[in-house]
Amino acid sequence: MTDTAGQLSGVPRRTGAAAPATIGLAMTALIVLMFSIHIAVGAKYLPLPLVLEALTARDPTVFDHMIVWDLRLPRAVLAVVVGAAIAVSGALLQGVTRNPLADPGILGLMAGASFAVVMATSVFGMSAPALLPFIAAAGALGAAAVVYGIALLAPGGPTPVTLTLSGAAVTVFLSAWISLAHILNEDGFDQLRVWLTGSLAGRDLSLLAYTGLPLALGIIGALLLSRQVTVLAMGEEVATGLGVRTGRLKALLLAVVVVLTACAVTLAGPLGFIGLVIPHVVRLFAGSDYRLIVPFSALAGAAYLTGVDIVARIALQPQEISTGLVTAMLGSPLFVFLVWQKTR
Repeated sequence: MTDTAGQLSGVPRRTGAAAPATIGLAMTALIVLMFSIHIAVGAKYLPLPLVLEALTARDPTVFDHMIVWDLRLPRAVLAVVVGAAIAVSGALLQGVTRNPLADPGILGLMAGASFAVVMATSVFGMSAPALLPFIAAAGALGAAAVVYGIALLAPGGPTPVTLTLSGAAVTVFLSAWISLAHILNEDGFDQLRVWLTGSLAGRDLSLLAYTGLPLALGIIGALLLSRQVTVLAMGEEVATGLGVRTGRLKALLLAVVVVLTACAVTLAGPLGFIGLVIPHVVRLFAGSDYRLIVPFSALAGAAYLTGVDIVARIALQPQEISTGLVTAMLGSPLFVFLVWQKTR
């Protein structure tokens, strides 16, 4: 597993100067379409003209406008933000580890963030919204350090295989502790039950007041570092030969990934497979240049999670499926396919 993720896809690099702008506009239009549908559908269908009217000329006395502004708009906004953050995290992890199976869920970062939030809220009673992103970030960073430490001690060192296996082991270990916390404190855990499955239902948009700036800085940092990620994905020796300070770059990328993952987990809980699936899909039309993979992953991740959340809301009406369950149902088969493709 030493090929770059771009080589794995077997897709040629893009050609043509106008292609990225055209693709970007098309993906932005897709987000707008998904966003509009997300607000329109639900227990009560709202025609798109009515949605547009509610968004542009809000009347607080109109019940349908209240549905749009108080219920559906916050959830759609969170879907866009969280989808973009997780997809970019996955793209960076795949580039820096040269592991096509890397994402914040598989490498244990989401489990670490979830574990920290569960322990802080249900065991220590630290539920202040302003603290949650920092708690999640500490958990994600701690999990990343443990995963790397285990892989470092393994025969052959921190290879893509040992990192993946270490991440899986840490994820299972932390999940067991979360289950134990549930058993010992069912009342305190109850409010986290849905969140732990990965859900956008009932999430408070005010959480963006604490996560919005870190998320924006994380995305900007990812864009600024994307060119060096392309070089690093070619191999550490090549990157060093081209003047890239690989140690410093890896530390910066880890910080960006931890921030994006922690904010996403704070907003919606652990949503698996988005960071794994989306970068591979993006490589189908963007090649292996991370200057394109990173921004396109952000757009594709936003559109994907918004679409998935639509399915979660309407597939079994009047009941609703947790968004995290839908992402797992769609992502698991692709994960198996990627493993099979690599090992055959």
